[in-house]
Order: sequence, then C-alpha cells, then structure tokens
Amino acid sequence: MFAEERHRLITEAVETHGKVSVAELSERFAITRETVRRDLALLETDGLLRRVHGGAVGLAAASTREQSHSDRSTLHAEAKQAIARAAQQLLPSAGGSIMLDAGTTTAELAGLIAQQGGEDTLVITHALPIAARISANPQLALEFIGGRVRGLTSAATGAGTVTAYARLRADLAFVGTNALHADFGLSTPDPLEASVKAAMVASAQRVVVLADATKHDELTLVQFATLDQVDTLVTDRAPAGALAAALEAADVDVVLA
Repeated sequence: MFAEERHRLITEAVETHGKVSVAELSERFAITRETVRRDLALLETDGLLRRVHGGAVGLAAASTREQSHSDRSTLHAEAKQAIARAAQQLLPSAGGSIMLDAGTTTAELAGLIAQQGGEDTLVITHALPIAARISANPQLALEFIGGRVRGLTSAATGAGTVTAYARLRADLAFVGTNALHADFGLSTPDPLEASVKAAMVASAQRVVVLADATKHDELTLVQFATLDQVDTLVTDRAPAGALAAALEAADVDVVLA
C-alpha cells in the first residue's frame, strides 16, 4: 500500500471514530509503530488531525472546543433521550430539592420532570432552557440561580452563581459533563462553567452524572470533579477498560439506559 493511500485511510478513521491509536494502526497496516508516528506527524502538519499520547484525535477534540447548546441538542439525540428516561427513575418519589445542570441531556430530563409534575419538588437551575421547561408546569417550584449568561450554553456563570450554589444543600444534583476520564475525572472546556459545576457537585447530597458514551475516555481543559465525588453515572453504553476500573474503584453506580 502506498503511503498516500494509508494516510487517506488514517484520516478517514479519525473522522469516523474520533481517535486512533498507534498500536491499532501498526497492526492494521502491518507497519512499524515508528512508521505510524511519522505518518501521524505528517498528517498533523497538514492540519488533518492532532497527535496525542499513544495516537491521534480529530481537530474537533481540542480541549477548549465547545459547541453551542443548539448544536449539541441535535447530536446523539436518541442516546440523550434514553439517558434522561433512565435518570427519571432516580427521582425521589417524595419530591425534594433537585439541581439540574446546564446541558442538552439535562434539558431532556427537565422536560420529563415538567410532564411528571410534583407539588413537593423544587428544581434549582442556572440554565435558561431548563428553567423555561420547568416553568411550564405551575405545580413545580423553580429557583433560578442568576449570573452572567453565556450565549454559547445559555447558562449563568460567575462568582455570584458559584456562591449561590455553595449556600445550598440539595437532595440531588443531575450534572452534565463534556468528558469523563479514568484519571482526570469530569471536565469541561470553560473555566467559568467548571466553577459552577464544581459548586453543584460540592453542594448536593447525591450527585448523578448524565453522559453519553461519546464522553467516555475523553479529556477537556478544566476538571470540575473527581470520580469519587460521583454517586451514579447514567450512560448509554457500559464503560470499558481503565474507565470501568476507575469507576468501580470510586464506588460509582453505573446505570445503563
């Protein structure tokens, strides 16, 4: 196989799977790992991928890259809906105080909560799309945590938002994440968003993370929680390898949607 054809196939693999490893490519093309590394270096120079330890990822996987709420709402919609339905089963039957983080999967859950109702339920959120869904049901109590709203995520951020969450002790928090990693835990690209998420995690008596399988084994710029701060992970595919072992070691209950 000519190098040009190999480079095309490597690029296609990155576009399809999001990442490739040196070991996998070496075995697939029956070439040395050093040759694979040279190929990846050339492709990175051409702006077709980004090298990371052990392989390469697509350019969209940069640690600071973040999509808007509207863009993310159309991605992996079926998985997010299934996760939201599974998360709904974790809601306390007696009501109580529930924090809902910003995000498209938590927004799906907010829609289910709004349909379900519950006079004894207080929903606390800093996300405008979620507040809009919850406020549609007059039976539900809604507390909106204010701050400076980021246009990209339609969520309040800033010192005031963090302080408001720090003064609460909610029964349950449903938290979204951009990435879930065995060593780095939960992370998100923006420091302001990370501060709010960290405050929610610290303020809740029980923390449930909602994350579809595309977040598994990923890293973004800012860590906001370690795995041992999480009680339950709701996801659409069982974590594998190092992530599965780390979740078990941290005593995280994994619920499959």
